[in-house]
Amino acid sequence: MPDYDAFDAVVFDLDGTLVDLAVDWNVAASDAIDLFERNGHDARGANLWDLLERADDAGLRPELESVLADHETAGAAASTRLRHADDLPLSVPTGVCSLNCEVACRRALDRHDLTDHVESVVGRDSVATYKPDPEPLLATLRDLGAPPEQSLFVGDSERDELTAERAGVQFRWV
Repeated sequence: MPDYDAFDAVVFDLDGTLVDLAVDWNVAASDAIDLFERNGHDARGANLWDLLERADDAGLRPELESVLADHETAGAAASTRLRHADDLPLSVPTGVCSLNCEVACRRALDRHDLTDHVESVVGRDSVATYKPDPEPLLATLRDLGAPPEQSLFVGDSERDELTAERAGVQFRWV
């Protein structure tokens, strides 16, 4: 276990870090592609993150967020707890910064009795940008009242690591 007490705040990614959301991402991507194609946009060969980046220009952001939120919230309700969730509660302010929608994050935290141990939750839809843009992580830290340079972000992906780097936050892999 990292020495969490050495930091002013600790922020965790959610999926793959604290819990494993039961989402079939291939089905979610297929539904997203169908949404684009039903609305006259060629989405063949696009992955889910490509579609997220194109959603605003296509005028499909709200609809795409709804499609993804349906998959994520169902996946949160059936999620499994991962071993790093057992590190909670921490003695320092703790947050979650995720690429999943905020409602799914909260549902997963509730399912695994972690809600009382997390003071701030920022999902993909909580602020105007999403990881690897640093703003979601910085927003989480502002909520926690902690400076980036004295904080830790714990995650499971290169996107998480890049987010931390861009925000000036230390990073640990799970």
